[in-house]
Amino acid sequence: MDRIVIVGAGLAGGRAAVELRAGGFTGSIVLLGAEEHPPYDRPPLSKGVLSGRVEDTTLTLDLDGVEVQLGRRATGLRPGVVETEAGPVAYDGLVLATGAAPVTLPGDGPQRVLRTIDDARALRDTLKPGLRLVVVGAGWIGAEVATTAAKIGAEVTVIEAAASPLQVALGGEVGGQTVAWYAQAGVDLRLGVSVREIGPQGLVLGDGEWLAADEVVVGVGVRPDTAWLAESGLVLDRGVVADEHLAASWDAGSDGPPVVVVGDCAAWWSRRYDRRLRVEHWDCAQGSPAVAATTLLGGEAVYDPVPYFWSEQFGRMVQVVGLAGPQDTLVWRGDPGAVAAPEAKRAPGWSAGWFAPDGRLAALASVNRPMDAVAARRLIAADAVVDPARFADVSVALKDLAATA
Repeated sequence: MDRIVIVGAGLAGGRAAVELRAGGFTGSIVLLGAEEHPPYDRPPLSKGVLSGRVEDTTLTLDLDGVEVQLGRRATGLRPGVVETEAGPVAYDGLVLATGAAPVTLPGDGPQRVLRTIDDARALRDTLKPGLRLVVVGAGWIGAEVATTAAKIGAEVTVIEAAASPLQVALGGEVGGQTVAWYAQAGVDLRLGVSVREIGPQGLVLGDGEWLAADEVVVGVGVRPDTAWLAESGLVLDRGVVADEHLAASWDAGSDGPPVVVVGDCAAWWSRRYDRRLRVEHWDCAQGSPAVAATTLLGGEAVYDPVPYFWSEQFGRMVQVVGLAGPQDTLVWRGDPGAVAAPEAKRAPGWSAGWFAPDGRLAALASVNRPMDAVAARRLIAADAVVDPARFADVSVALKDLAATA
């Protein structure tokens, strides 16, 4: 293998280049990016960049000896060749790291999304006291945008079709604990409300109500950026299908050089969960490239992490580890309804754990309890059976459960 092409110049693509060199590859590496920016970090976009505290999130990656071609979008793929807007690029090894693209809503009115640093800077420039901002979606991005905009003094309304914020990620019982956060921040949260279309100066809700807005931000999720691969011959199913080594597969009758996939566009097989996963979080983009590079270079490595994610919203640090199942039992650790003392810098912390029928800790959501998240990740990775009563006792450190499980 003499020439490896990486399609996608975000965190996952940049890390892939670094890991290939660390793995001993001395051939040519070409990093293709659709944006004009070198690899940068996305989590600060809805926090530091949007608030104006941070201007640049460029990553400090060692890309010396890597041919970085920015502003070059991939448009198609055939065995051995990546088609781009500026012409074909040959490869004999390929890393797919094209990430995901935000979902938008119907209508001819302007709507913003928050995916790129240009998105964040453009939205930041519009935020000001009194701005009528409507955020569609009370998920991670919607909550973080609402947090920043409310601090600036905008009049923020959040529209959510589900019965609670974060319902997909945390379920209604845990996600519902965040409802009070919106009111405390002066944000008008409307639950169980859909959006029919975005209009020129606002939006039409599902029941026909017109809601005026100066700006509309849509945060209703993303889809893997794989449309350009539709005729490639690679197996696609809500992402690029990959095995536990992050190796992609060609359709029957198709064949080509080895291909691996990393980050948001990877739909890989998890041994831990015995099913295919696609995780749209920073931790996946950070961790998957080491395994993919090893696989591409002929080594043996397995990608099977405990999923992890964090969010900062309304003065709280929210962390989620693991995956909860429909049969899991919810156990509280701390009181979600506790009120902060006047002198406290942050609201009291609490966690919620999901326990599998066999007693294993399957997932945990923590609010202002970061050490719970650290310990829970170790417990879940070890398939540890945990006593729910000890878990619920906040006087017992979860790290002690991890040590004795």
